[in-house]
Amino acid sequence: MILVSSCLLGIRSKYDGSVNTVEKLLDLCREGKVIPVCPEQLGGSPTPRPPVELIGDGGGQAVLSEKAQANTDAGDDVTAIFIEGAAQVLRIAQLYDANIAILKERSPSCGVHYIYDGSFTSRKITGQGVTTALLKQHGIQVYSEEDLESGVLASILEKEKRR
Repeated sequence: MILVSSCLLGIRSKYDGSVNTVEKLLDLCREGKVIPVCPEQLGGSPTPRPPVELIGDGGGQAVLSEKAQANTDAGDDVTAIFIEGAAQVLRIAQLYDANIAILKERSPSCGVHYIYDGSFTSRKITGQGVTTALLKQHGIQVYSEEDLESGVLASILEKEKRR
């Protein structure tokens, strides 16, 4: 089984209530190979919700280590929601023996290679979201939807389709 950010499957879970549908992932979903997850909803956030960015150096790993926090654009600290959501996604991965996740790039929860810098100015930095950091700590391979064309992810998806 593969965990996939639910917004990538056309589920209105993105912070503003919109979606980021990726057709290739819908095919896997139709084949019963996917478990949709939204860490922010699983942590207790409503949809829509205010935008959030990680404040402090170190991205999701620093949030998990209590050296950074997740704040809304109004300055509200929602770190506990992000940590709880990540823990719930990890629990789902363990229940279903999922060892692969495809998550939404640049998200403060799901970013795999990039997140926003905490200034709410759309400036990207290298880093991981909170859920990505926790899943990787537990040996789960995490990719973004932007990795779908890479040879490694393509072969993993092909192998999963044949199961």
